[in-house]
Parts: sequence; structure tokens; C-alpha cells
Amino acid sequence: MIPAPAFLTNPERFMAFSRWAAPLLGAIAVVLAAVGLYLAFSAPEDYQQGDTVRIMFIHIGAAWMCMFIYVCLGVASFLGVVFRHALADAAAAAAAPLGAGFTFLTLATGSLWGRPMWGAWWVWDARLTSVLVLFLFYLAYIALRASLDDEAKASRAAGILAMVGLVNLPIVHFSVEWWNSLHQGASVFRGEGPAMPPEYWIPVILVALGYMAGFGSLWLVRIRGEVWKRRAEVAALRAARA
Repeated sequence: MIPAPAFLTNPERFMAFSRWAAPLLGAIAVVLAAVGLYLAFSAPEDYQQGDTVRIMFIHIGAAWMCMFIYVCLGVASFLGVVFRHALADAAAAAAAPLGAGFTFLTLATGSLWGRPMWGAWWVWDARLTSVLVLFLFYLAYIALRASLDDEAKASRAAGILAMVGLVNLPIVHFSVEWWNSLHQGASVFRGEGPAMPPEYWIPVILVALGYMAGFGSLWLVRIRGEVWKRRAEVAALRAARA
């Protein structure tokens, strides 16, 4: 078997790190999100979208996060399946519900924006459809882990499913370039610079960074919970055998 990376072989080191890192990231998330939302609701109305543009301050960062978290899920699943280390598997299990939440937020805010802009809550656009598929991968991962009683089999099956789902990420990202799409292309990170004025893209970035810090905090907390749960299960099993 390929040896696991050193940072995955010491749960005690992770627990010590996460004990202070989780609240620190949580505090950073609150500050960034508060400043970002203040600037977002202080920004002027868009000349075409009016106040509807404020939905984008919530939507864009959530869309970035749902893809970023799936990368975290896929990498953690790969490490869990290949190296068979419990901490990587715990990280994958902890990430999936958070990713599903951000993906739901992306779909919900996109629909709220699409109704006044496109005249419909939903269209079977390439970007929207591929993000819906991403959401279904998250739900399938969660359901598969919960449906199998054998923890090892559940971890392996769900991990393989997560790795298969990585194929969808390039489709989500490049869908507006590969197919005719109602969805607009990149607006912030472009070679020629942002397609929006600073009073719009600055709060977008701040809210997105707040999302990322918040995810980091919650992810660490959830991994800690997985570690404690598995330790309790091992202790109960040993007590039953004694």
C-alpha cells in the first residue's frame, strides 16, 4: 500500500490544530461577511437590474464555493480510498453536507435572480443543469454513505462516487463557453479585468472570502465531530467485547 501523507497520519495533531483554527476562521468569516454585505447593500442600483443585482453578491460566492467544496470532497475521497486513512474519509464525510448547502443556495439565489431577469424561475440552461447535477452528486454521496451499514463499504462506495462526480466540474465551469447559454460568463476573474465596477466586485470578493472562511471553520468542526464519533464507536465496541 502507498504510504499516507504525514499530515493524514496524526489525528491528534489535527485535533490540536482545529481546536484554535475553527473559532479563528469563524470570527474571520463573520467580519468579512459583515463588511461585504454592508458594502453590497450600500452599492448603487444597477442601471439594468435595479435592486435585483444585490442577489448576485450572495449568489456568485456561493457558486464558487459549491465547486471548491466538491474539489475538497473529491480530493479527500481519493485520499481516503487510496490511502485508506480514517481522517481523510472523515473530511470527505464532513464536507458533503456543507457543499450541498452552498449548492442549494446557488440554485435558490439563481432562481430568485432569474425570475425578474429571464422571466422564469428555471430554464434548462447548460450552467443551471450542470449545477443541478452537482447538487444531485452531493445528495447521492450523502445518501449512499447513510444507506450502507458497513462503514468501510459505505466509505469506499461513496468515495468512488465522489471521484466520478469530479468529471462534472469542468462541465460546470466551461458550460457557458461550450454551449449557447443564457447564463453570463465570468464577471470578476477575467484576463481583461472585472466586468463590473469596484463598488460591485469588492463586496462580491469579500462575501466569497467570508464564505470560504466560514466553510473552513464548519468543516474543521464537522471533522472533529466525525473523529469523536468514530472514537466513541471504537470505545463502545471494545467495551462490548470486554
